[in-house]
Amino acid sequence: MPFSQFPTSVEHIEPTCWGTFQPYFTELQERELTPVTVRQWLADWSQLQALFEEAGSLIYIHKSQDTADKEKEQAFLDFINHVIPSAKVAEQKLKERFLSLDPVAYGLEDLGKIWRDLANDAALFREENVPLLTQTAELENEYDKVTGGMSADWDGEAKNLNQLGALLREKDRAMRERAWLTMRDLWLAARSRLNEIYADLLKLRHQVALNAGLPDYRAYVFQQYRRYDYTPEDCLTFHEAIAAVAVPAAQRIYAKKRARLGVETLRPWDTQVDTSSAPPLRPYQGQDALVQGSLDIFHRVDSELARQFATMAEEELLDLETRAGKALGGYCSTLSFRKRPFIFMNGVGQHEDVQTMLHEAGHAFHVFETADLPLIWQAEPPMEFCEVASMSMELLAAPYLTKDQGGFYTAEEAARARIEHLEGIITFWPYMAVVDAFQHWVYTHPDEALDSANCDATWDALWQRFMPGVDWAGYEAMRETGWHRKLHIFGVPFYYIEYGMAQVGAVQVWRNSLVDQATAVKNYRHALSLGSTVPLPELFAAAGAEFRFDEPMLRELVELVEGTIARLEGETAV
Repeated sequence: MPFSQFPTSVEHIEPTCWGTFQPYFTELQERELTPVTVRQWLADWSQLQALFEEAGSLIYIHKSQDTADKEKEQAFLDFINHVIPSAKVAEQKLKERFLSLDPVAYGLEDLGKIWRDLANDAALFREENVPLLTQTAELENEYDKVTGGMSADWDGEAKNLNQLGALLREKDRAMRERAWLTMRDLWLAARSRLNEIYADLLKLRHQVALNAGLPDYRAYVFQQYRRYDYTPEDCLTFHEAIAAVAVPAAQRIYAKKRARLGVETLRPWDTQVDTSSAPPLRPYQGQDALVQGSLDIFHRVDSELARQFATMAEEELLDLETRAGKALGGYCSTLSFRKRPFIFMNGVGQHEDVQTMLHEAGHAFHVFETADLPLIWQAEPPMEFCEVASMSMELLAAPYLTKDQGGFYTAEEAARARIEHLEGIITFWPYMAVVDAFQHWVYTHPDEALDSANCDATWDALWQRFMPGVDWAGYEAMRETGWHRKLHIFGVPFYYIEYGMAQVGAVQVWRNSLVDQATAVKNYRHALSLGSTVPLPELFAAAGAEFRFDEPMLRELVELVEGTIARLEGETAV
């Protein structure tokens, strides 16, 4: 089928039918290539890839918006079963054709980064893995169904996990405990099924790695995620730095919280509550208020970023409120064909939602900033830097949280909100280390990890090493099954170290903004616009940050965060 008949939008195709895409893949495979025609061939392939990826993104979005909708689930299953497998085989043929060309003879020397990425991907591909990856996608969907469907009666009203979780910020300690115990009962009731899902995922993922000629799934993922610039050993070094620097800092935060609450020990339902004497932060009511407040903040950060966010609101690319049956979590999905982002989250009117909004908007700005790059492969940055985009925006927007700047809070409330955010940065690093170290163990001990009891024991040991300061006595079953409650472990294996690395980059961007906010934002936007055209360390450098995760770097950043918290505490009654 000639590309002159190529669809103008995803709405004009039937995405769950392979016949929609197949003729275009075939035409690209058969088209004559010369130094004159190769650039148009690449442009057409890029457009086809963008159409395909947007179709898949929309199917996933629709499925996650309502996990109980059978038609949306069936569309997702049809796509992963009947379209993705054929597309992977067809994509591999195009990669092999491209890689067979002489870059000098065809004038493609400027595409070295794309060449490296596609060569990496092609080397990893095995056709026998295609059905195994389809099965993993089905199991990941099952996790979303199980967790998205969790709800409990709360005084005559059904509340899902997000709504119950919001109650952990209430001042009434008895209410917090009751909410936490209600959530505990929901998670433990699903314990057996989640263990089964995970064991099945481990078997499939290990076989995928073996089929690719690799010793374990960790090696497979490091190649799949194009982690050229660091190794598993570097991750372990980062863990050690966190243990030395961030864990003691987190303990100081927990001790301070315990003292302010006036409790003998800090319990799991005490960690999220604001310890000030003021009422809990309730920054907004309803999606419209969250959108308007966020837009006003972005106007203060940068007028063009605000215009980009307004475009999302105008084009209905925001789904921000929680509701029954909606999948857990939040994300920003790229609609590659129209070069637009889509933000999904579960807002309930608390400050965490504002942080999520700022975070996902950072991802959205990344999509807008790379829109002028001609080829889709150039607009797909490494995940470590994608998270720099999001986490930096949380910090760059922080000065504008007050109502006089267009935000949500009084000055005193904004100080409280910023303290909560900054304390969360410190307490996050140890949690990230638990999640990442757990997966290093799981995928390098595939036989032992098939027994959920071993997973529980390993998670628990890591938790007690990296997360001291909270009293779990009597609730050990909930502590040791904490890995059930991290969707990345099930659905996006090994995608978590990125958050820790990116936070190191983001705090450096913020540190620069304390000296010159305008220049820091300018450098931030420039770095985002580079997409994946330069290596990861160069992306960090363009944003004004170093790509390193050693103890001296972490110590410097933790001291900055703790110092800022102390200053903000002086501005509010804590």
